[in-house]
Amino acid sequence: MTAQAHIDEDLLIRPEFADAWRNFADGEWKRGVEVRDFILKNYTPFEGDASFLAGPTEKTLRVWDTLEKKFLSVERKQRVYDVDTETPAEIDAFGAGYISEDDDVIVGLQTDVPLKRAMMPYGGWRMVETAIREAGKEPNEDVKKIFTEYRKTHNEAVFDIYTPRIRAARSSHIITGLPDAYGRGRIIGDYRRVALYGVDALIADKERAKDSVADKGFSEHWARYREEHSEQIKALKRLKNMASKYGFDISGPAKNAQEAVQWTYFGYLASVKSQDGAAMSIGRLSGFLDAYFERDLAEGTITESDAQEMIDALVIKLRITRFLRTIDYDQIFSGDPYWATWSDGGFSDDGRTLVTKTSFRLLQTLRNLGPAPEPNITIFWDENLPDGYKEFCSAISIETSSIQYESDPQIRQHWGDDAAIACCVSPMKVGKQMQFFGARVNAAKALLYAMNGGRDEMSGKQVVEGYEPITGDGPLDFDEVWNKYEHMLDWVIGTYVEALNIIHYSHDKYAYESIEMALHDSDIIRAMGCGIAGLSIVADSLSAIKYAKVTPIRDETGLIVDYKTEGDFPAYGNDDDRADDIAATIVHTVMSKIKAIPLYRDAIPTQSVLTITSNVVYGKATGNFPSGHRAGTPFSPGANPENGKDTHGMVASMLSVGKLDYDDALDGISLTNTITPTALGRTKDEQVKNLVGILDAGFVPEED
Repeated sequence: MTAQAHIDEDLLIRPEFADAWRNFADGEWKRGVEVRDFILKNYTPFEGDASFLAGPTEKTLRVWDTLEKKFLSVERKQRVYDVDTETPAEIDAFGAGYISEDDDVIVGLQTDVPLKRAMMPYGGWRMVETAIREAGKEPNEDVKKIFTEYRKTHNEAVFDIYTPRIRAARSSHIITGLPDAYGRGRIIGDYRRVALYGVDALIADKERAKDSVADKGFSEHWARYREEHSEQIKALKRLKNMASKYGFDISGPAKNAQEAVQWTYFGYLASVKSQDGAAMSIGRLSGFLDAYFERDLAEGTITESDAQEMIDALVIKLRITRFLRTIDYDQIFSGDPYWATWSDGGFSDDGRTLVTKTSFRLLQTLRNLGPAPEPNITIFWDENLPDGYKEFCSAISIETSSIQYESDPQIRQHWGDDAAIACCVSPMKVGKQMQFFGARVNAAKALLYAMNGGRDEMSGKQVVEGYEPITGDGPLDFDEVWNKYEHMLDWVIGTYVEALNIIHYSHDKYAYESIEMALHDSDIIRAMGCGIAGLSIVADSLSAIKYAKVTPIRDETGLIVDYKTEGDFPAYGNDDDRADDIAATIVHTVMSKIKAIPLYRDAIPTQSVLTITSNVVYGKATGNFPSGHRAGTPFSPGANPENGKDTHGMVASMLSVGKLDYDDALDGISLTNTITPTALGRTKDEQVKNLVGILDAGFVPEED
């Protein structure tokens, strides 16, 4: 790509730029759209403790109390507070809305009333209509007619293109959770750009990028490039219009901390107003916002209480983000999540900690407002993080169970020091990379298909043609089973990637994320985020076949429906190389097969070992296993050992997961652990220090 992001000199000479950027250190960020450079030149690392923090202001408590009494309590009783059935969602489709008269610190709602959900029919009308009816409402017939007769949707396009084998794999649940009826998500707009540069500069940059290829001549590639940039420019103009409804002119950069938080939130709000992606992360904000807080605190225009109030107000807004979802969708994701993930902590490439006072302020919201799953606070952990921060993270984890942790050395090595998590464990470079979200394949069910020659163990249907089942009544042979499993994975992975290519082709065409992509560079990295479910079940089952005696049990049609397993076998999750190496081989094998298939828009293939929420749904659709896992029961989440099989403690399970090669799972590896505080020590101080020790042990860099 020829277009490079830079700031128009005519814009830079405006007085508002000089005022907005007062007392900030110079850098390349002034000559190009480079937020990372701004942060590294202007943030203040903090190595102290939490003693400086402020509690909630009276205004914060009043707003939160109103939200609880008038809205959240109602929603809990009826699942969905309200739905707007008249207005297809768009960045500026709704007028201004507020929680209460006190709601004036950081403003902006997805619709015009808190918790009221908007229709997003460009992804597909079927899901919208179902969700409206499940919420006790009736769809607007005129809107329905538009999106069923006149306007093609992403979902309709996908099913027009799907092949019979994709449909068969989807209906049998060997591939589940595909984003073919909802927004794909996992695209993090660099919302900080709105505050640092203002929207006019971003529009000028996109116009320049669009026109830089005007002489290329026609090709499908350059036509799409120019059309997408046109859509991005329209979205940025809508963003300005939306902000104006709240009384803000965001054409120029933010001039103080409150505007910086507000402008940044407006960028995020535009995204969740117009897309209902499976994960709508907000990115990495603390270092950026802290530069404004530190400047305003030094100038004496705000107090620490003011700074905390702004972060509390922002987090309140993130907590009430809502999308119109079906009950089936909620079951797949075990609730109503949207993963407004906020990544924090870690180190910069120059060796300084990226922990700031705002890193503490973010965690403080869990005390000021109480525990909550959103925003999904993700700490990039390194054993060398400041002790005060590590201990505060540990204390808040013990109090609230509301923090997740990722390995900063691993992420920084592969994705740099301005990476953020785009869901649960999926890292990417903010504003420079996006992901084609791909749900995951049921790697466990694929093993049963391999042994049954493509017949589904639950229905008995022949889903995959051309594969011979294992015959005979004797014990299973490991080499034969592994050979058949590898060949079945060829079909499963091939079908899966074909579906993903179709989905993302259709999504770009009919439900393009114009505002999120407007907050990216014009030349970006695209990844295809594939994934597997059921890793521990496959590893333990293959281990049982290899190290114990496993005899298949068949029904009257010859279908293997259960197994008799005699003898002991090593289980994954106990730091035993015999089982752990099998798990690592499975992950590597799947990734190798994905890499061998061409991907849409030349995306980089990545893989996650992730089922934090959908493990119940996968389990319901899957049969019995040699490992002893029973039909219909939930899978263990992510890369976790099978429930009850990890008998050597938490650190041993972490060491087992650590043997999975991150190069084979660059989309992330998830391990979920539960610890009762009393198991960590008798006193609060012991508990805090022992949890820090466990995290340090679990995130030891590879070279150690």
